[in-house]
Amino acid sequence: MEILKLTDKNIEDEHICCAISDKKCKEGYQKKKDWLKSEFKNGYTFQKINVRGKVFIEYVPIENSWLPLKGRNFMVINCFWVSGQFKGKGNGKILLQQCIKDAKNMDGIVAISSDKKRPFMSDPKFLKYQGFEVIDEAPPFFNLWGIKINPDSDYPKILSTAKIGACPDKKGITAYYSNSCPFTEYYTNNSLREYAKNKNIPLTIKHIKNKKDGHNMPIPWVINSIFYKGELVTLEIKVDRHLDKLIT
Repeated sequence: MEILKLTDKNIEDEHICCAISDKKCKEGYQKKKDWLKSEFKNGYTFQKINVRGKVFIEYVPIENSWLPLKGRNFMVINCFWVSGQFKGKGNGKILLQQCIKDAKNMDGIVAISSDKKRPFMSDPKFLKYQGFEVIDEAPPFFNLWGIKINPDSDYPKILSTAKIGACPDKKGITAYYSNSCPFTEYYTNNSLREYAKNKNIPLTIKHIKNKKDGHNMPIPWVINSIFYKGELVTLEIKVDRHLDKLIT
C-alpha cells in the first residue's frame, strides 16, 4: 500500500485519519490540522497509508517533542494507530519502517506506552515484537520504549518532574489536553464540562499549548488525561463511566 506524507501543501485536502465521520469533533479536527501545520516547521511528520481509515504514524525529533523527555538525536513516536480492517496486514510494520528510515541519521527511536495495551497508546506487544525494549518507567503505568540505531548512544529518559504520577490539584476533576488529537477539544470542553456540572464537581481544565506546557506535565503524556482528587483516572476521551466508577 502507498504511504502518504502530509505537508503544508496537501493537508487541507487530505484527511488525518481520526474523527473522519465524527461531526461533533469538527472544530477539534481543524485544530489538529492547524497544530500539525505549526509543528511541521519543527520536523514533525505525519505518515499514513493512503486509504480512508485509521492507519497512521506521527513522529518528531526529541528536541522538538512536547513529551516530557530528556535526550538528544532520537526520534519520538507521538501517535501510532492501526485499526479496523487494516490491522493484522503488516501496515503497522510498514509505517514503523518509514519512521526508522526517516531516523537513519539519528541514534534511535522512542515511544511512550504502558505495561499493557491502553487506549490512545502504541501497543507495547507490537513494540516489543519489533525490537523495542523498556528503557524507563513512570507511575502509575507508563513505560518509555526504545530501539537504538547507533548502539553506542545513550537512551533518553523521562523527566523526573513527569514521574510524579499524580496531579498536584487535589480538588475535584483536573483535565489536561492538547490539540494533538482531534477528539480532545469537544470531549474536554463540552462533554466533561457537562458531566462535572451535572455531578456538581469542581473542574479545572489545563490546555497544553506548547512544548513548555508538555514538559511541565506530572505524567509523560500530553494528548489527554483526567485526574480525580489528584489520582489519574483515565487517558481516554469519553470518561463518564471511568469517573462514575471511581466516584461511587
